Amino acid sequence: MKIVVDTNIVFSALLNSNSTIGDVIFNSHDLLEFYSCSLMKDEIENHWEKLLKISKISNLQLETAYQLVNTKLKYIDEALIPVEIWEESEIITNQIDPKDIEFVALTKYLDGTLWTGDKLLLVGLKDFIRTISTADLNRFRMETFDDIQKL
Repeated sequence: MKIVVDTNIVFSALLNSNSTIGDVIFNSHDLLEFYSCSLMKDEIENHWEKLLKISKISNLQLETAYQLVNTKLKYIDEALIPVEIWEESEIITNQIDPKDIEFVALTKYLDGTLWTGDKLLLVGLKDFIRTISTADLNRFRMETFDDIQKL
């Protein structure tokens, strides 16, 4: 299953890798494939000092956490996404949150599911693309693992 991870999910994983979000990212084995936009790397860099302040961990610890999260993500260059998808995504996000256009476009491009912690985005996008909350993704993962173990 292709899961597009938005920035707030990665922020949460960096701030607490022992959380449910961290567990899903690090312990989903081959069940889930995680993708994100190349631009997200810039967002992380732009908020690095804020992440350090909130997390109250050292720069080295945050760098290590970021490297570990990056081993689970496949970054897709936004330039690969066709113009038509960008145009559709712009129309969709303009009324919800224009800052999330790249995640919507990538989700459409990959025919994936957008994983976000943004409740307005979850509700606003439900008629346009597949979205999933952390709780629902974790539930899906656990049920699927249970089904596999029964085989």
